Amino acid sequence: MAMGLVRPGRRARGSRRAPMAEINVTPLVDVMLVLLIIFMVTAPMLTAGVPVDLPDSRANALPQDRQEVTVSITGDGTIYLDDSPLAPGELPDRLANLGCGVGAGRQMTLRADRALDYGRVMAVMGELNRAGCNRIALVTHGSVSAP
Repeated sequence: MAMGLVRPGRRARGSRRAPMAEINVTPLVDVMLVLLIIFMVTAPMLTAGVPVDLPDSRANALPQDRQEVTVSITGDGTIYLDDSPLAPGELPDRLANLGCGVGAGRQMTLRADRALDYGRVMAVMGELNRAGCNRIALVTHGSVSAP
C-alpha cells in the first residue's frame, strides 16, 4: 500500500507532470488590449480622407452626427466634398443637390488648411450659408496652450 506514496516536495522517479487543463487567458487579454489601443488611435484618422494641415484650438469636441458632410480645403485651394475633389465653381451646384435647407438637420464640417487665406475659407462658408447649410462645424487640432 505504501508503494505509490511520495514524500512532499519530491516527485516520484519517472513520473511526468499532469497536463494542465486550464487555458492561460493572460496573453490573450494582452493581445486584445493592444489591438484595442491600436484601433482607438487609428479610428479618428479614418474619418477624413483628405490630408489637411489643421490649425490648433482649445475648443471642446462636438458630438459626431450621422448626417454629416465634410467640406475640405487643401493648402493649394482644392475643395473636396467628402472625398471627391470639385472643379472650380462646382461647389454651389453640389451644395444645391445636398438639400441643406431648414429642417434637413444636416451637419456640415469644414476642414481648411492653416496656410489658406482667411478670405478663401470665408468664401466657402458663404457658399455653405447661401445653400442653406447653417450648421457648420470648423475642425481643428486640440491644443493645450492659449493663443
